[in-house]
Amino acid sequence: MALEIGTEAPDFTLVSTDGEEVTLSQFRGTPVYLNFFPAAFSPVCVDWFTGIAGDGSPYEGAVVIGISVDNKWSLTAFKQQMKANEVHFLADFHPRGEVAKAYDVFLDQAGVSGRATFVIDANGIIVDVDQVAPLETPDMDRLIASLATCKS
Repeated sequence: MALEIGTEAPDFTLVSTDGEEVTLSQFRGTPVYLNFFPAAFSPVCVDWFTGIAGDGSPYEGAVVIGISVDNKWSLTAFKQQMKANEVHFLADFHPRGEVAKAYDVFLDQAGVSGRATFVIDANGIIVDVDQVAPLETPDMDRLIASLATCKS
């Protein structure tokens, strides 16, 4: 089970598609929409991030992050294909899945992150989480509503 609502989101530092280190706590003061996903270019991941990239307005004023165990080169190609320029795609590649494990969403048998979205408020507290089976998608309407409460 993923981390619970009301707990502080574990801090982490990962490499972005730009080759820069990104630390979650650098976004304190701004809500974060944190998405763990199994694999770039998988059909469900393509649908999920097409929805996010297609209508950026619900995410305005928030930081959107996508994390998978893919390497930064795969995530760079994925970001370009999705035209998801506003999404920070981060590689949880080495050590494999360490951040996904910290959020309790790593799938050991598959060696990938599970699919989960965490809404984190400006103080770094988890205000909503939806962890689903790999072939399902989180409840976007509910998560966007939770994100809206963080921006009020």
